[in-house]
Amino acid sequence: MQAIVAEPPGELTWQSVPDPEPGYGEVLIQTVAAGVNRADLLQAAGNYPPPPGASHILGLEVSGTIVGVGDGVSQWSAGQPVCALLAGGGYAEFVTVPASQVMPVPDGVPLPHAAGLPEVACTVWSNVVMTAGLTAPELFLVHGGASGIGTHAIQVAKALNCRVAVTAGSRNKLDLCAELGADITIDYRNEDFVKVVRDAGGADVILDIMGAAYLDRNVDALASDGRLVIIGMQGGAKGELNIGKLLAKRGSVIATALRSRPVTGPGGKSDIVAAVTTEAWPLVADGLVRPVIGAEFPVTEAKAAHELLASGDVSGKVVLRVAD
Repeated sequence: MQAIVAEPPGELTWQSVPDPEPGYGEVLIQTVAAGVNRADLLQAAGNYPPPPGASHILGLEVSGTIVGVGDGVSQWSAGQPVCALLAGGGYAEFVTVPASQVMPVPDGVPLPHAAGLPEVACTVWSNVVMTAGLTAPELFLVHGGASGIGTHAIQVAKALNCRVAVTAGSRNKLDLCAELGADITIDYRNEDFVKVVRDAGGADVILDIMGAAYLDRNVDALASDGRLVIIGMQGGAKGELNIGKLLAKRGSVIATALRSRPVTGPGGKSDIVAAVTTEAWPLVADGLVRPVIGAEFPVTEAKAAHELLASGDVSGKVVLRVAD
């Protein structure tokens, strides 16, 4: 088969690699499209090696059609259109994945666009709902509101009847967030998000991609009993935490990752995928949540797709088309 290979770091080439075969408990998917994530950019640059046992081919989510099943798989069969959460291997014509990380394509979503759902849906649902316990009528703040995760998180929080505040760096991006349901839009280049959010009563849950750069201000923006969930380090890995401020608010700071989770067991991907399929997919089918696709590229133009995502000039997800 053909796949994108990042060798040497920084170079992405479409070349022949060995065909994958489904092992016990796995399915083989013929890929139609693959989602692009910032983790792919880090891995392509040689800064984010895959977990032990994972494919070294880039790509953490795909959509396509099942073309083979391994022993021990009874819930899936050849010919079914699906999308899947991966530990790697998505930028390829075929990929194997544990059957428990495969999901049906939600009603009304075109198969290629379904490639932009697994990572954002599993990230948002596991962090915002399963971990932070966001419930109506709480105030939810998401940084990077026009990103793939941000656009999905806005819609999920509104579907849960919560108030939503977002930060973004341009009027166009803030307008998109408002169209998706954001109640409070904050231009982080010209406004102090802490003041805006505190004036609104403080954030009960914050979903943060910045890490160190926003740590102290995020604590300031929390409401009493607020929960800060950190899922990225775009603003650095080391910050100073004022324990006194956190204690005064009875606040929580939580840091999580999705790719490194085990397939099964406590906190495993299987439980997250099952919850997304049961709880989040009906929101998509009902039109309350939709994939926001900002750009599509042929898989052979993966480098251009990475450059666009790195530039910050795209809203929503970037998708690679692998097949028609």
